[in-house]
Amino acid sequence: MKIGIKGIRGIKGIRRASAVALTTGAVLTAGAFGSQAQAATLPTPSITAAGGFVMNNGTGATLYGKAADTRRSTGSTTKIMTARVVLAQKNLNLDSKVTVQKAYSDYIVNNNWASSAHLIVGDQVTVRQLLYGLMLPSGCDAAYALADKFGTGSTRDARVKSFIGQMNATAKSLGMNNTHFDSFDGIGRGTNYSTPRDLTKLASNAMKFSTFRTVVGTKSTKQKVTTKSGGYRDMSWTNTNNLLGSYQGTIGVKTGSGPEAKYCLVFAATRNGKTVIGTVLASSSLDNRTADAKKLMDYAFKK
Repeated sequence: MKIGIKGIRGIKGIRRASAVALTTGAVLTAGAFGSQAQAATLPTPSITAAGGFVMNNGTGATLYGKAADTRRSTGSTTKIMTARVVLAQKNLNLDSKVTVQKAYSDYIVNNNWASSAHLIVGDQVTVRQLLYGLMLPSGCDAAYALADKFGTGSTRDARVKSFIGQMNATAKSLGMNNTHFDSFDGIGRGTNYSTPRDLTKLASNAMKFSTFRTVVGTKSTKQKVTTKSGGYRDMSWTNTNNLLGSYQGTIGVKTGSGPEAKYCLVFAATRNGKTVIGTVLASSSLDNRTADAKKLMDYAFKK
């Protein structure tokens, strides 16, 4: 059978196309195996924290875990739940004002580990401002004020108890099965605990609230509050989370510490459209909790 010139050219074209396809397939296969090999050889970071957990916030995939479900004291990372309960209130008015009570400042004086937003008795502070005072300087006085306002009951003790009940109900609804709160600020009475996985789950949910994201992503703020006499004063607060500004892409969320909790940090960062979020509990020092978080985020962004 004779094959014309056009037929010969067609056959050669087919051969060239087949060769290109085979070469391309080989390159893609090699690339895939190369990526798998890189992922397989990525060294798992070593952290000083007793527990740690990181996940891809977009997919929920676990990227790292160390004693991720072991219950531990959480220190002021508890305040993530305090803020979450407030922000979920029905018909919430962030600009409604709360009068600072003497009980809030007395609470600071009577608790050695209580960090303060330095609220002044008689001042009128908005709920939004209390959230800044809660999350930036980690004010236990701000936490008390919020629990008193958003709890229910005829006495302050009843309202605080009600608010802590809301915290536990929210934990249950979020599937935080290894978490229990007995305080509004993390200064617990022996049964205030959570886990790296549960706190990460909580932070991921809290970050869905735009006000929460704005507050925890703020390095410092100056807020004008109304004084008892009807004048104004400026309150300046700086975020205790030193990842803000020191780790590229950091968007939050909260530090914590205490004699039992040691040094804790719930963290989140976004790079190239990927958000990772995680927790370290019981790091050995302030510097080490920061270093631990950075190691875990570096690792997570490469996964």
